[in-house]
Amino acid sequence: MASSNGVEGLHVWSSPEGGCKIDIGKQIFCNRSLNMKNILAVGFDMDYTLAQYKPETFESLAYEGTIRKLVYDLGYPQELLEWTFDPKYMVRGLVLDKKRGNILKMDRHKYVKVAYHGFRELSKEDKVGTYGNTLIRDSFDEPDYALIDTLFSLAEAYLFAQLVDYKDNNPGKVPEGADYSHMYKDVRAAVDLCHRDGTLKQMVAKDPKRYINEDTSIVPMFKMLRDSGRSTFLVTNSLWDYTNIVMNFLCASRTLDGSLSCNFDWLQYFDVVITGSAKPGFFQEENRANIFEVEPESGMLLNTDNGTPMPQVGSTSPEVLFKALNKSCRVFQGGNVAHLHKLLSIESSSQVLYVGDHIYGDILRSKKVLGWRTMLVVPELEREVKLLWELRDMRKQLRLLRNERDLVEDQIHHLKWSLKFESFRDDEKQKMTSALGELESQRDQARLAHQQAQRECHQKFHKIWGQLMKTGYQNSRFAHQVERFACLYTSQVSNLSLYSPDKYYRPSEDFMPHEFHILPL
Repeated sequence: MASSNGVEGLHVWSSPEGGCKIDIGKQIFCNRSLNMKNILAVGFDMDYTLAQYKPETFESLAYEGTIRKLVYDLGYPQELLEWTFDPKYMVRGLVLDKKRGNILKMDRHKYVKVAYHGFRELSKEDKVGTYGNTLIRDSFDEPDYALIDTLFSLAEAYLFAQLVDYKDNNPGKVPEGADYSHMYKDVRAAVDLCHRDGTLKQMVAKDPKRYINEDTSIVPMFKMLRDSGRSTFLVTNSLWDYTNIVMNFLCASRTLDGSLSCNFDWLQYFDVVITGSAKPGFFQEENRANIFEVEPESGMLLNTDNGTPMPQVGSTSPEVLFKALNKSCRVFQGGNVAHLHKLLSIESSSQVLYVGDHIYGDILRSKKVLGWRTMLVVPELEREVKLLWELRDMRKQLRLLRNERDLVEDQIHHLKWSLKFESFRDDEKQKMTSALGELESQRDQARLAHQQAQRECHQKFHKIWGQLMKTGYQNSRFAHQVERFACLYTSQVSNLSLYSPDKYYRPSEDFMPHEFHILPL
């Protein structure tokens, strides 16, 4: 992003309708032009998209459950039960080096810019020695690395860092043979155990308000999309019982005393709901998963023929089948994207906009494999864009410091070139050598001032990892993925309600690098 005064600045990439002002943290940003008039169906993920979980309660719950599984099921020391979770320490876009016990933040070119071993920062020499001296560039992918690209992964990343420190300081206390990679595998196994026994979801179901943010704009957004004539659908990996509880909470179905009423009123906002979708496999048309219809009242699964209801063998009563055929919204479990296209009568993938939070599970697969239009929900963006605006003077000063440093380094280069390849009298050479020494001292001072200012700006966003979308002056690896695969991105899904349902989203003007450098200051 570049502003007209030549400094990095904030662009309002999708201006609000009719000139009305939308809070900077709730605006929708555009990477590729998208005309909503061409979108016939809008789909949503549920967890961390429609339902925004509170990190201080939900992530802590996941963390504590994982700790208990490590201790009671996998043989880790009891003292782990005394550990606590800091929900603000980790950020998305990090990469875990399973073998070395390191946590990395990289730029778009996969150069490691920030690295920690557990909670100990690696020196520049250690970073270069470990990740910068190989003839063949590391891909930083599985199985040796783990990508922290969902908010749900932050707790396990924090626990991994704790275990790395614990192993280094207490080598005899971890289970025998548990190296860093094995410890990460155990953490993942413990997380899976928490999911399989239903511990997390049972706690959320008891008190959704404790774990999920309320958003009164979600229902108006659904109504706006329905009134505009578009189909709407929900595709979630959660099963029906949990999906119904969460969606009831989000759509504010309450009794007279204010308690949560668990009914099916929220289904009126959708044409199709698919639970237990097993994304990202759901997006593969060759996926042979069967699709079952869910009977909402009982949760019973009914066989279907590619989504068409099938009568029960030996049953003479058509009651359940008749109810299924006459529902305004049909609920399913399993299946694949071909079933969804058939149920919604979608002829072209480009007519679908899908909103999700997982860059790989939701956005990459739906965009790259299917050609759906995509919108990524990035809750951290609300704070980040506000900080970008508040720190605009600091960031301009940072750029000026860098320009000053670059100018001095160019002068040093030209002087060295002249001294090496041109002939001068001794007095001239002595004068130039003296000037060179002064410039080198000036360069060192400029470098130090620039580095200190850069670190100060970096820490305004996050004391450890800095700005989510940047690593130094480069886009971060996470930002690169957002740019490649998300047509739109925004801080929360209900921001859609602030714009016309027929909005034409356009990206900002793109400057070529040579154009950017000659913009007037």
